[in-house]
Amino acid sequence: MTFAHLVAPAAAVYPGLVGAAAATPLDAPTPCTDWDLRGLLGHLRYWTPVLAAVGRREAPAASDGTGAAALVTDDWAVRLDADRAALVEVWSDPGTWDGTVTMGGPDPLPAAMIGGMVLGELVVHGWDLGRTAGVAPAWPDDVLDGTLHAVAAMAEQGRGMGVFADPVGVPQDVPVLDRIVAVTGRDPAWTPAARGVAGGGS
Repeated sequence: MTFAHLVAPAAAVYPGLVGAAAATPLDAPTPCTDWDLRGLLGHLRYWTPVLAAVGRREAPAASDGTGAAALVTDDWAVRLDADRAALVEVWSDPGTWDGTVTMGGPDPLPAAMIGGMVLGELVVHGWDLGRTAGVAPAWPDDVLDGTLHAVAAMAEQGRGMGVFADPVGVPQDVPVLDRIVAVTGRDPAWTPAARGVAGGGS
């Protein structure tokens, strides 16, 4: 299944999120247990260009992103905007979702699975940034439905790799965005003041 047509609208909220994050202290807490805002931005600065390179069938750098917080330099917002534009261009092409790609490991991976990861990264980390900076991003229904499908499909594997926490129980009638973040182990009711249950590193 390809969600190529959802990548651009998933990313469309980011200019406002980046602006709000730029006005937020870098040591502010986030819904991700292991990261403050600097850590979250470092994750985005590292993985956004890596996932674009993977889509172009380029060999990714041999690193797991450790130390990515050092990428949060004075110009992080400009660089992240440019990296995200490249990511959107690559993964908005339906052809990118065909065949296999490599993430640097010994075995190829289905490109559609990594495309689903890209969609999940954009929405889940958009929610993370919004909660951290005190803004509420909104996505079209088809973006949220596609993201829920993609995130749910990779959730078990993500938990096995330690990038998702255990799912948070929510009623079936909650908004789709709440269901998405709950699958990743984030508490949909999290706020910087409450510091409720938070997700893993991804």
